[in-house]
Amino acid sequence: MSKLISALAAAATLLAGAANAQGPSPALRPDQTAFRALYKELVETNTTASVGSCTLAAERMAAHLKAAGFPDSDLTIFQTPEFPKNGGLVAIYPGKDPKAKAILLLAHIDVVEAKREDWTRDPFTLVEEGGYFYARGASDDKAQAAIWVDSLIRYRKEGFRPRRTIKMALTCGEEGGSPFNGASWLVANKRDLIDAAFALNEGAGGQLDDHGKRVAHTIEAGEKTSQSFTLEVTNPGGHSSRPVPDNAIYRLADAIEKIRGYEFPVQINDANGAYLTRMSKVVGGEQGAAMAALAANPKDARADAILSKDPGLHTMLRTTCVATMLSAGHAQNALPQRATANINCRIFPGVSRDAVRDKLVELINDPQVSVSKVAGSRAEGEAPAPPLTPQVMGPIEKVSAEMWPGVPVVPILQAGATDGKALTAGGIPTYGVQGIFYEPDLGRIHGLNERIGVTSLYEGRDFLYKLVKIYADQP
Repeated sequence: MSKLISALAAAATLLAGAANAQGPSPALRPDQTAFRALYKELVETNTTASVGSCTLAAERMAAHLKAAGFPDSDLTIFQTPEFPKNGGLVAIYPGKDPKAKAILLLAHIDVVEAKREDWTRDPFTLVEEGGYFYARGASDDKAQAAIWVDSLIRYRKEGFRPRRTIKMALTCGEEGGSPFNGASWLVANKRDLIDAAFALNEGAGGQLDDHGKRVAHTIEAGEKTSQSFTLEVTNPGGHSSRPVPDNAIYRLADAIEKIRGYEFPVQINDANGAYLTRMSKVVGGEQGAAMAALAANPKDARADAILSKDPGLHTMLRTTCVATMLSAGHAQNALPQRATANINCRIFPGVSRDAVRDKLVELINDPQVSVSKVAGSRAEGEAPAPPLTPQVMGPIEKVSAEMWPGVPVVPILQAGATDGKALTAGGIPTYGVQGIFYEPDLGRIHGLNERIGVTSLYEGRDFLYKLVKIYADQP
């Protein structure tokens, strides 16, 4: 989940210090006890790409919904013959108004690999300790997946009849390790099944400082696109005892140096503009003033220079390209015949990959250096960021204010990527909202001993339960 890490990292660096342990776990309500059991079952179902099965996890969640009264006609387990373990689940909770577009609840159920010998605890056994739940996927993204399933069960039990249909999609493949991605597959093959006015997804979260104080509640409203480009120089080569100026390595190095020296221009949209404006009041000082100045004038070079000292803020403001791999030469005593470099770019929403490639070609300005897109990347992500309308932001701000008075709701631009990019590109605007607060270690997502605060998880559950009900009854 590079997404949440990148989404919160900019603000986390503003909150210096290590996180304190969360307090003792609260006494559970009966409904929380039922949720904990469901959450535990999902977390303990191994869904790694190597040995796990998302299909099994989807089937287990479908069984919970069926036991709560969902008919088979409203539950769809999907998979392909080529990837039988990468299945997912779509559940439908019908609304009263057939003319009102649905809302979609999205979460991925696959997780990053985890080796038992590296972890303090078994990564596939949910452990509650010191105010945290520990396990692979305890946060990313089985926390939200379990909350979605649990919320549908709660609505069914209380007889809630929403105006809009509520849809839920639990998908596999977001974390990589397999060429199959469930969210992309649904957009391409079952678009009608998941069609919605907008979707709620992972990709953001609340921010705690090093004392456990809530600083901001972030909402992801746009993602950058990841695209790698290959720079390649070929040359006849020759014996190293007879060097010549036209050396493939030198020519490649010159090209890389030109890319290194270029800064893509600042771009401001709803997401990062609102982030700068709202966080400027939280941060204060020189950095806060620079945030406000750049939001008002993207060409303010001084404000850009101040903010760009922070890598998290720097990448939120623009497209970035960086050299990540090099390969050259074939023998110690021979002039290189080929030299290549990988340039990884994180592209601002709405900017095409081709436009970035053209800019690299312009910067290098050397016909002997070819620039080509690395195959395997999808066109997803080139769509502009979804708009932050009152219809979307109003309910989030309302419930957030009720639960955490005085904590600002702050939109962000996601420097990483989630499955939301597939939906947004497919015509379903997707927003990252969780209501789960994280300390500066960001829950150790993708790392050892992944964890989530017990209190934060239960609060996030209540937040999303209330939020979806408001959306579902919107005119």
